[in-house]
Amino acid sequence: MHIFIAFQTLKMDIFNGQGVIEFSKSFQTELDCKKYLAEIKWKDGYTCRKCGHKGSQIRKDYARTCNKCSDTESAGADTMFHKLKFGLLKAFHICFEMSTSTKGLSAMYVAKRYEINRKTAMNFMHKVREAMKSSENHPMQGEVHVDEFVVGGQEAGHTGRSYGGNKKKVVCAVELTEEGKVKRFYALKIKDFSAKSLRPIFDQHIDKEAQVVTDKWKGYRPIAKDYTIKQISSELGLNFKAIHTMIHQVKSWLRTTYSWVSKRHIERYLSEFSYRINRSQNKDTIFNNLIIRMVKADKMYISNMI
Repeated sequence: MHIFIAFQTLKMDIFNGQGVIEFSKSFQTELDCKKYLAEIKWKDGYTCRKCGHKGSQIRKDYARTCNKCSDTESAGADTMFHKLKFGLLKAFHICFEMSTSTKGLSAMYVAKRYEINRKTAMNFMHKVREAMKSSENHPMQGEVHVDEFVVGGQEAGHTGRSYGGNKKKVVCAVELTEEGKVKRFYALKIKDFSAKSLRPIFDQHIDKEAQVVTDKWKGYRPIAKDYTIKQISSELGLNFKAIHTMIHQVKSWLRTTYSWVSKRHIERYLSEFSYRINRSQNKDTIFNNLIIRMVKADKMYISNMI
């Protein structure tokens, strides 16, 4: 028997904060989480996914049943919470920890803490990282520094950018404030240090009017045709203190939290790191922002992450 909440209008009550106690008070049951998803999912109104009708009834579990064709859609359907292998309450707690923790979480930690399979934990965490990816709608402006680094250290017998070893290569960019502090940070996995590989971080994350500063690596020269790029000597990193600090932080975070990350998934880890850094001034709403992203995103199956 289906129980409906007749003529009820859901009112959004956004969670603000970083405290575990306050979070636990707000989300005590599966229904609390379903209600939150429903409020986000149907914030702008309901439209039946089968027939397009806009009238519905709200069930006790906050699913919606179409008044015309009787199709019932759960709050988590067609989102990144689609067909979870564990409870929604656990999923919310994992999202909260991943968005507010400064140290990051390993799949082993999550598996033990929430009593779920390690592979299941890892797959869900990759979904969360996918949601953390930049929308690319807000390119960096003003002064932007760009540099590259290698994750895992250099291989014996290879030095500089010329080597073609198996280490994971990354290009990153920082937008600086007028005081020279980091405002935003983005990083992408690259195949090598050629202009072709370096180009995407410009096109995806840097405004054409930005004042870009790099070292004197030749790979940036062809890109200067479309961007304002000033190349200066690194002076052993003294001219790039802000971006080198970020490089040190991300490498240290990857090494201490995960020990090892694959080339296949490294960009997801970089997205996670960037997501938290870029919202360091808005931490009270970072969890809500993440849940919105996971609701608005299309459902994601394990096969999509391989």
